[in-house]
Amino acid sequence: MNTTFRALMGATALCASAGLAAAQDTTLTVATVNNGDMIVMQGLTADFEANNPGIKVDWVTLEENILRERVTTDIATKGGQYDVLTIGTYEVPIWAKQQWLVPLNDLPAEYQADDLLPAVREALSVDGTLYAAPFYGESAMVMYRTDLAEAAGVTIPDSPTWTDIMAAAEAMTDRDAEISGICLRGKPGWGENMAFLTAMANSYGARWFNPDWAPQFDSEEWKATLTDYLTMMNEYGPPGASSNGFNENLSLFQQGKCGIWIDATVAASFVTDPENSTVADKVGFAQFPNKEGVDNHGNWLWAWSLAIPTSSDAPEAAKAFIAWATGPDYAALVAAGKGWRAAPPGTRTSLYENADYQAAAPFAAMTLTSMNAANTQKASVQDIPYTGGQFVGIPEFQGIGTAVGQQFSAALAGQMSADDALAGAQANTTREMTRAGYIK
Repeated sequence: MNTTFRALMGATALCASAGLAAAQDTTLTVATVNNGDMIVMQGLTADFEANNPGIKVDWVTLEENILRERVTTDIATKGGQYDVLTIGTYEVPIWAKQQWLVPLNDLPAEYQADDLLPAVREALSVDGTLYAAPFYGESAMVMYRTDLAEAAGVTIPDSPTWTDIMAAAEAMTDRDAEISGICLRGKPGWGENMAFLTAMANSYGARWFNPDWAPQFDSEEWKATLTDYLTMMNEYGPPGASSNGFNENLSLFQQGKCGIWIDATVAASFVTDPENSTVADKVGFAQFPNKEGVDNHGNWLWAWSLAIPTSSDAPEAAKAFIAWATGPDYAALVAAGKGWRAAPPGTRTSLYENADYQAAAPFAAMTLTSMNAANTQKASVQDIPYTGGQFVGIPEFQGIGTAVGQQFSAALAGQMSADDALAGAQANTTREMTRAGYIK
């Protein structure tokens, strides 16, 4: 019996075991983001339904910013529209403490919760109890065109500085061929452009707040961050960059329109997919850059995860679905149809010990290195009062982060200067933090 068949049989047994207590004739409404791995999961729905008779799955698939808005509104108002939510490492601890999420400490033994990567499991737990199960995990890293780098005579080391990146982006830019030297997030949102810019700021030695919760956008570190970001995007970036998020930049890179893309490690399987990427065999990988003299490579850590709101009227069926979608053998279901390269990354130790995955995924080692390097307990080299890597782990951050993202996106679109955007971010954040009681 081959490895994939054994894993498929294990997945079947796991779903059946987890679904024993699930109510019959149940329809689960699953809210998820329109990322590639989730689209693959939807394509495998028939496998789950076949092994869990009486449970049907309805999908609500939304763009990232809209998903966050809708699930946040629904869970805060106990609306009960969804039985399974796709949320991240930002929401889980905050919502669990509000008792908005169903604990997942009673998943079957076959689920092998101890196999979850420690950093990811810790980020999704409160007081040792798991409140969401990771579907895929990620840090951030550099993805670049090896052929363009070679043609331009530049080298991107495994651990580059921003000076290395800017020089390479300049050298790879070819406006006549419609190739941008670098593609970075510009679409406003706390989980869109601010995820990238917060990570970049961390790598420049910046911080969102000092220990007294005073905003720090008037610091030299933030000014250097935003100035260099705007320089890269305006001089070497794609047209209309202020509207580009993860999916838009992924499409550009797959079409051969970007020399360098710095974003979530989960993108690696898509840019190396020969069916959808024109540059699949020409991609190199490196750690998230740091600024010379700053020992910090961004500290990005995220896990798109599945959780059950306490407002769901079908929690047992929802647990059966989560055990199937995030269990140890789900990767084999994906591999059977798309190959091991396409397995959802960044959640389980066993995946990175799998020889088939190692052989199929040239990005595996760099992904694991990047995730292990993240320190969400201290994202900045300066003293800070908060946790979180590319976000600040407080409830108010959704609104504040998005407001700052709008300022910085406007600067990218040429609607204001970097200094004005930073001044606006400082004033707005100070006002909101004072209103929330952080600043006395």
